[in-house]
Amino acid sequence: MKIYTKTGDKGTTSLIFGERVSKNDIRVEAYGTCDEANSMIGLGISQLPDEDWAKQAAIVMQKVQTVLFHVGAELATPAGKEVSWKLKEDDIRFLEETIDSWQEGLKPLKQFILPGGSPSASALHTARTIVRRAERLAVGVEAVNPLVLSYLNRLSDFLFVAARYVNEQMKVNEPVLHEDLS
Repeated sequence: MKIYTKTGDKGTTSLIFGERVSKNDIRVEAYGTCDEANSMIGLGISQLPDEDWAKQAAIVMQKVQTVLFHVGAELATPAGKEVSWKLKEDDIRFLEETIDSWQEGLKPLKQFILPGGSPSASALHTARTIVRRAERLAVGVEAVNPLVLSYLNRLSDFLFVAARYVNEQMKVNEPVLHEDLS
């Protein structure tokens, strides 16, 4: 099977169920941004150390990647149609429970932190900002499943905590906002 089809050479692509739309259609922008975030999460996972805690964190993050793939599929589905792997409240609950669990071992925030630290945490912070963009785009998608918006909102919180968790586990200090830059 060839990877290229040439069907998109004139600036259109197919949604799920075959409807063709412009590549700058809001749905394409939204699910493409989810794909971008998913790739950045994968980069963050690839930079984790070979330690037990990191292997467990990678399993959690790969589950999140799978659900994010399904979010993208929902965004790629035209209004009035449904995919079989719809997002569930349990998917959001999983994020919340993981946030709560990982946050237990973190120092309370007393000042703003800057995105950064370890390469893995930096990638997760970048994924967080991409998810925020996906969320802003998804708001404009006609008849979007409300759980998609909730999931993306919670996912950005999850990625913030995940980045902090990774830095803590790797004993890397989080960069902090410096008020005095003189």
